[in-house]
Amino acid sequence: MLHKNMKTHTLFALILALLVSFTVLPARAQVEDAKNLKERAAELVKQSKLIDALPLLEQIAIIEPENADNQFHLGAALLAQTRVATDKEEIKQFFIRARKALIKAKQLGHQEPKLDAIIQSIPKNGSVPSYSKNAETEQLMREAESFFAQGKMDEALKKYQKALQLDPTLYYAALYSGDVFVQKSDFSNAEVWYQKAIQIDPNIETAYRYSATPLMRQKKYDQARDRYVEAYITEPFNKYTAAGLGQWAQVTGATLGHPNIEIPTNFSSDGNGKTNITLDANSLLNGKKDDGSSAWLMYGITRANWQTEFVKKFPNEKVYRHSLAEELDALRAVITLATADKKAKNLPASLAKLKELNDKGLLESYILLARADKGVYQDYAEYRKLNRDKLRRYVVEYILTGGGK
Repeated sequence: MLHKNMKTHTLFALILALLVSFTVLPARAQVEDAKNLKERAAELVKQSKLIDALPLLEQIAIIEPENADNQFHLGAALLAQTRVATDKEEIKQFFIRARKALIKAKQLGHQEPKLDAIIQSIPKNGSVPSYSKNAETEQLMREAESFFAQGKMDEALKKYQKALQLDPTLYYAALYSGDVFVQKSDFSNAEVWYQKAIQIDPNIETAYRYSATPLMRQKKYDQARDRYVEAYITEPFNKYTAAGLGQWAQVTGATLGHPNIEIPTNFSSDGNGKTNITLDANSLLNGKKDDGSSAWLMYGITRANWQTEFVKKFPNEKVYRHSLAEELDALRAVITLATADKKAKNLPASLAKLKELNDKGLLESYILLARADKGVYQDYAEYRKLNRDKLRRYVVEYILTGGGK
């Protein structure tokens, strides 16, 4: 999920990158000035002057309400307007209108891969983000954002850096300084400021992901991959980080995916000690007598035992939840029983892959990135503190290779 302080700028900077290839669409024959409007709008968008393009895009929307590309560009321009408006109610309405235009673009079939992520990141109620509790710093950031939206990059940079001087921990001032240099095609300086943002807070994904953009433009795909991976392991359930990996894969021809592991056991608990274990009889019966498939029985049994174990292992939590420790214990119990059977010479694919992950020390990473529910994900941040290397290895060795095939 995007941090509330970065939504406006993040969306606007992302859309600027997406609009590099803005093209003029054919005008309807019956509308004499449509072509002229589109040409003028296209030129302004190419110059990053979305605010100037807004009235033209609004006119085109009236003439061609079913034009998906124009609805997308209109949404972008409305987002840009949120950065120069000063009245909070006015900003709220621009957010709402931008979201509506982008939703319509999607309904009309716009093919931008990140469109869903953009829509979900816009506040439904148009709430206005803030950058700092300090009034002077907040004002500097607002002024910088306004300059950025108007394409006045030098003025924006001065404001961002003055804000950073007042508050050296202001992540977004460093991040947006990097964005300014990207707009100026000064990728070396952009890298300096993105790294500054990472130093300020390595647990926010955005600077990793943004720093991949200049690398992709320079066709430095291996370096860009590493940045997208860092962004993903920082915030794996953020749609933007997954989209970043997808963008890299699309350009390089890579296939993304987790290992194909089928667990033929379902487990549920009401949190009060009552459990339900359901076995996929077909999976078990179809397995060979000596292939270890019967070990899956241990998955449900082990998780059922955790209904009492949880309070011992997590004394500070009053209510039971599914945890990383529980899932790890259950899967390892299956692996232990399957491999202990001397008759089990050839494990089925799912069991073999689980054993492989466990032997490599990557079973926790698999659980957290491929199987985490709401309960398990609560353990992610703590695990990440000491195990970024393992999470990174899992992504590189498995996700980026289509499941480690």
